[in-house]
Amino acid sequence: MRRVIVSEFVSLDGVMEDPSWTFQFPSKEQDKFKFAEMSASDALLLGRVTYEGFAAAWPQMAEQTGEYGAMMNGYPKFVVSTTLEEPLEWNASLVQGDIAEEISRLKQQPGRDILVFGSATLVNTLVEQDLVDEYRIMVFPVVVGGGKRLFGDGIDTKALELVETKTFGSGVVVLTYRPARTGE
Repeated sequence: MRRVIVSEFVSLDGVMEDPSWTFQFPSKEQDKFKFAEMSASDALLLGRVTYEGFAAAWPQMAEQTGEYGAMMNGYPKFVVSTTLEEPLEWNASLVQGDIAEEISRLKQQPGRDILVFGSATLVNTLVEQDLVDEYRIMVFPVVVGGGKRLFGDGIDTKALELVETKTFGSGVVVLTYRPARTGE
């Protein structure tokens, strides 16, 4: 069964919006981590805002981003939106209707991991519906002060189990969590 992996860039104060602040922390270690993550997947699940931003940028970056960009551009994208209409560009298709049912169906299809980048509203929906199999939170050593946070208000308490940490020379830390097993 495929897994839904939420992979996010987050500031120390929990902000994920407009992560241009990540560029001050370049690292070949981070690049290798993101490349391995993308290589272990074969699809992206995105919210409308992230999809529109990525679809406008990534096709023009194919030459400079090499194999990573080829994967990003080539993988199928599943876009959750109530306002977009088919047909979508950039190898994307619309996910509509009962989100929990549709994402559960995607997870049953043959394939590798499905990555979620950005997409704060979608992530919160996935968390509430218990559809996230793993969280990879890349925490950058910067305080942004304001902006959309990864986990918004209104999310019920969700216990998570830390399964891995990675620290890069840039000061960036990746915290990998899975939903906590209860009753064991």
